[in-house]
Amino acid sequence: MQTEKTSPTVRHRWLTLATLVFAGEAIFFLPFVLPRVFRPTLLQVFDLTNLQLGWAFSAYGVVAMLSYFPGGPLADRFGPRRLMSIALLSTSAGGVLLATVPASQTLMMLYAFWGVTTVFLFWAGLIRATRQWGGASLQGSAFGLLDGGRGLVAALIGSLAVYGYSLLLPSDLETLSSQEQSRAFANVIWLFTGVTFAAAVSVWLVLPKDSAMDLKHDSHSATQRELGKWKHFRWDGVRMVARMPSVWLQAMIVLCAYVAYKGLDDVSLYAKEALGFDNVAAAYSSTLSMWMRPVAAVVAGVIADRVRVSTMTAVSFVVLTIGSSVITLDLLQPGMLVGFLVVIAATSAAVFSLRGLYFAIMREGNVPFRHTGAAVGIVSAVGYTPDVFMGPLMGVLLDRGPASSGDPTRGHQYVFAIVAGFSIVGFVTTWLFRRVNKNANAVNPIDTDCSDSVEHTV
Repeated sequence: MQTEKTSPTVRHRWLTLATLVFAGEAIFFLPFVLPRVFRPTLLQVFDLTNLQLGWAFSAYGVVAMLSYFPGGPLADRFGPRRLMSIALLSTSAGGVLLATVPASQTLMMLYAFWGVTTVFLFWAGLIRATRQWGGASLQGSAFGLLDGGRGLVAALIGSLAVYGYSLLLPSDLETLSSQEQSRAFANVIWLFTGVTFAAAVSVWLVLPKDSAMDLKHDSHSATQRELGKWKHFRWDGVRMVARMPSVWLQAMIVLCAYVAYKGLDDVSLYAKEALGFDNVAAAYSSTLSMWMRPVAAVVAGVIADRVRVSTMTAVSFVVLTIGSSVITLDLLQPGMLVGFLVVIAATSAAVFSLRGLYFAIMREGNVPFRHTGAAVGIVSAVGYTPDVFMGPLMGVLLDRGPASSGDPTRGHQYVFAIVAGFSIVGFVTTWLFRRVNKNANAVNPIDTDCSDSVEHTV
């Protein structure tokens, strides 16, 4: 009888994680996965330069940076279900506009709008729900499963989109007209829009009601007076976590890792310009990078729970430095397909390991669960600033590098040199984080904040 009673709870717990995974990636399909996989095609269909696309990314980044900070306390107040559903619906509405192939100025405004929907309404709630799901002992696994699962979703949908796109094109790509390419690409946009809408519905149907989930979770660690504060933003939490050195070091770790993640936007264009791939083959090379994500994030998360999250983070930065340096030094040449695949696979694995770990490290930094949203707001506001500067910076390097040197690989070398430099800084920062939190594995009161989340919540 006990098994019969607990089995539905266990099933719903994993269904909830699956929903978080699906929603956590679907929210970024339109603004980021689409241009990452189809960057050469998007530039042609929308008649954009790399710099113009970079400015659109920058518009997103500016709004997102301003949204991370208030979005944290907002998630602590309202919880994930309502905010995430609204965010996904709003983001999918933006996809309807994108399918019309708007002008570059409208595209910038659309990306600014997505900065609000994906960050202010969504991001901190996703991190809070995942941390809550992992409890006291499975933080690495929880965030590894989240990012690994998100990677699997992105790789599946991305591969499906590339395959569908290839079917809509003539067999002889030399005869492809701009109208045929635009119509085919519009269908890809509609695919991503529909998936995002489906994610909104799944979040609303599967995730528990926010008020019940939040009050149950805090019932063992908050007084009645603290519970009453749910009526207001938790600015006390913001002040508390802002005084913690580990929070600012974590923010720097995220920043360095995110620079590398943004650098992966260059994979498909690098494959085309430096190695001679056509548009479809270049898109497939980008999906290879995406397929590394589910494996790397999950494996890194599981290992991190057995060693230490900061240890696995440091190892990932080392691998990332080596992989990006290979491209920086122009060691890959046309025809070196195996070498290219190995480098892209290793570099992508390191990037996605970091993405699966850099919020799991929060517990090692002794951040109280009840102030998760506040900490996420600070860490994200600093850590995701590459959304502001990496787009225009990559645009300038990729557009002007070949023009000034006559070498199509020069701009890509510059991009990955920046990735390598930030990777070194990330390794040093991780070492400092370990020193600051050298006693993090000792028993402390913070563990009780989320130790019972497995039984009581998602």
